[in-house]
Amino acid sequence: MSEVILSLQNVAVFQDQNIVLNNVNLEIKRGEFIYLIGKTGAGKSSFLKTLYGDLALTEGEGHIVDFNLKTLKENEIPFLRRKLGVVFQDFKLLPDRSIKENLVFVLKATGWKIKADMDVQIEDVLDKVGMMSQAHKMPHQLSGGEQQRIAIARALLNDPELILADEPTGNLDPQTSVEIMNVLKKINENGKTIIMATHDYALIMKFPSKTLKCEDSSVFEVIQRTV
Repeated sequence: MSEVILSLQNVAVFQDQNIVLNNVNLEIKRGEFIYLIGKTGAGKSSFLKTLYGDLALTEGEGHIVDFNLKTLKENEIPFLRRKLGVVFQDFKLLPDRSIKENLVFVLKATGWKIKADMDVQIEDVLDKVGMMSQAHKMPHQLSGGEQQRIAIARALLNDPELILADEPTGNLDPQTSVEIMNVLKKINENGKTIIMATHDYALIMKFPSKTLKCEDSSVFEVIQRTV
């Protein structure tokens, strides 16, 4: 039986004290690829923020990569995030340093100290996203698709158990979106669990997988052909 990597029971998600999602019950097993869909404002980002500790879980029970979201303390959040990889729509690369220096910054911030180990890890994650030759460049020298590949590489740095991707193709053209999906699918095929929020139904049709929908304050699974 597959190991459960995320479990939520009777969870309510709040944003600024307003309830966004209610009575959320779901299990996600290790190795799954899950789409999260829904209209703007339906709660996709708030749902993901709850999973990585940006919004506190105050109602219901939640367990993610061996952390209890209900009892999660502020000083435990960095440790939770080391077991998660988060990919954002707007890349969030530091503009004043090279790609390699961006990745070194993250490794140092998460406790890495030995330069040789960091070099090996950076080379490994850049290889996984097809960007090994770009390590010396500055973010502004890369296309949007290339920057998103770097953002995915950054998310892989600490060998996370679960990757949360919030609209990772939202700022990209259709062809580049397909390229990014191919990268994410390959990472998933190598054993990583991925939850990806998206508005891009064309991508879902091209790369079908289990799909959850946020609608009317609920989260529920939808059959592929109905999305």
